[in-house]
Amino acid sequence: MRSERPLIASVVFLATGLSLIIGYCNGATSFNAAYPLGASALHLDVTTIGPAAVGGMALVAVGLLLLVWALLGALVGQIGLLANNSREPDRITPAERILE
Repeated sequence: MRSERPLIASVVFLATGLSLIIGYCNGATSFNAAYPLGASALHLDVTTIGPAAVGGMALVAVGLLLLVWALLGALVGQIGLLANNSREPDRITPAERILE
């Protein structure tokens, strides 16, 4: 199973969705570093308004679904390659014998 097209589509959808969310963001970010690392904190506040909030989340969701589909397709393809790895000489077609 080929997974190139769903992977490319998932990257495009994820990048578009995240750029909409971050592009229309009205949030704030703060980072506090302290000596005991347990006291360190990272605060990220993302507030997106307008149609970019709904559209960005929808595009990210579609991108994640396509990414899962591409991952499953790649796994199935690799399992198929492992199953077809042992090729016997009598099953080789004449065109493949010329290449050897």
